[in-house]
Amino acid sequence: MAAGARESMAVFDGPKGLSAAFAGPHAWCNEKMMLSENLSDGISLPEFFASGAFDRALSLYAETSGGTDRRAVASMWSLYYFSALTIPYVVARVLDHQALPAAFDGMTVALSADGLPRAFGVATTGEWRDDDASDVFTLIGSLMDEHLARVVPHLKATGGISPRLAWNNAAVYIDYALRTAGTDPMSDQADAMVACRLMPNGGANPFFDCLRQEEEDGAPVCRRKICCLRYLLPGIPSCGSLCALPSQRKQ
Repeated sequence: MAAGARESMAVFDGPKGLSAAFAGPHAWCNEKMMLSENLSDGISLPEFFASGAFDRALSLYAETSGGTDRRAVASMWSLYYFSALTIPYVVARVLDHQALPAAFDGMTVALSADGLPRAFGVATTGEWRDDDASDVFTLIGSLMDEHLARVVPHLKATGGISPRLAWNNAAVYIDYALRTAGTDPMSDQADAMVACRLMPNGGANPFFDCLRQEEEDGAPVCRRKICCLRYLLPGIPSCGSLCALPSQRKQ
């Protein structure tokens, strides 16, 4: 889409699905983010987290997975949540300048049979923004302020995982999306997301130092600051070199 083809901040009307960016290698995003009217079993996020449905979802996933550590169950649950939320958001933002709705209060979520998040619903297709794509906090600021900052306290209160772990889980998928969304990887923005202690507005950056670029056997690797605890769940494969625990990287 050429710059100036639409009025900045105008309502975006994607030709197919929720976003024109959800095509080719990103077509799977259509199954993770859609209009709420097309997500028939969706429940509003405020209701989901306030009604006890989140607690029941964690219990269901613990039962089906055989997990006995509540923190590990909640952390794995959040990995599904953050991947389905953040990757489609970043893909649309980077590839088509489309800012999908991110407000926690305006979204719905649907679960799989095992209690894990399956898809999100949004009320509209959002806005098209012709703004500076070189600043990562311009790209993901709304996602951080309007959604992630709202869900992290629920993960702590009900799931028992620390805010630092929750933000680290989200950082992994945003970093992945920034580096792989387009033909010109936004590695500089991904690096900047975790490099600064303070955000442009002066607030503390919850992503600071969540991921580190290190070298292993002469090759660059990305490594988490905090382990996601997946090793405490039966049958869940290790995340390999990404893991924060040396003992788990070869598992």
